[in-house]
Amino acid sequence: MVFKRRTPRTWLQVIAEGFWPRGGWNRAVYYVAYRLRRLPDPPHRIARGIAAGVFVCFSPFFGFHFIMASALALVMQGNVIAALMATFFGNPLTFPFIAAISLKLGEWMLGRHAIPIHRVFGAFSRASQELWQNAVSIFTGAPAHWDRLELFWHDAFFPYLIGGIVPGIVAAVAAYMLALPAVKAYQARRIKKLRNRYEKRQDPPVGKKPGKSGKAPAE
Repeated sequence: MVFKRRTPRTWLQVIAEGFWPRGGWNRAVYYVAYRLRRLPDPPHRIARGIAAGVFVCFSPFFGFHFIMASALALVMQGNVIAALMATFFGNPLTFPFIAAISLKLGEWMLGRHAIPIHRVFGAFSRASQELWQNAVSIFTGAPAHWDRLELFWHDAFFPYLIGGIVPGIVAAVAAYMLALPAVKAYQARRIKKLRNRYEKRQDPPVGKKPGKSGKAPAE
């Protein structure tokens, strides 16, 4: 394959680069911001896509954020590519804070205790494994354990889901308000630069007059 790595990464390298990219977080953030600004779409559509991607990061549907961001961007008439790239807001450095805010707020809104924050990601991992085992048990006849998933729903998933709505909306609105003027300014500056470059190509050099073909005569 043309784009295949010469030396495949190990799982340890994949996990390590998830926490610290090879070029550092500054370079990764700069690259995402650069790509978002250069998207060929009106600023309001790009900003809506960014808002959709940021909002989805506060949902507990891990593994489905890309699909949810794309669908929400389509509903909001935003840019889908911007929504997909904005899910970068949810990363190994920010997810602990997102989970803590969502769980604590959900715990308060529902009036019941939720799972401790240090156990939440382990609970999600075990729940996904048990859900897969229960699905496989339909064909293998192995016993299914839905009681543990019911406990996970009650203590972790539902509080996270409810508690993530409000901070997700706040973060999405803030992302929209910041992205809209930034993309507008960048696109205006880029259009101006392209226009000046075009005008310089059209204007003949000083002291030379264009011939019949529109080109300056050779000396």
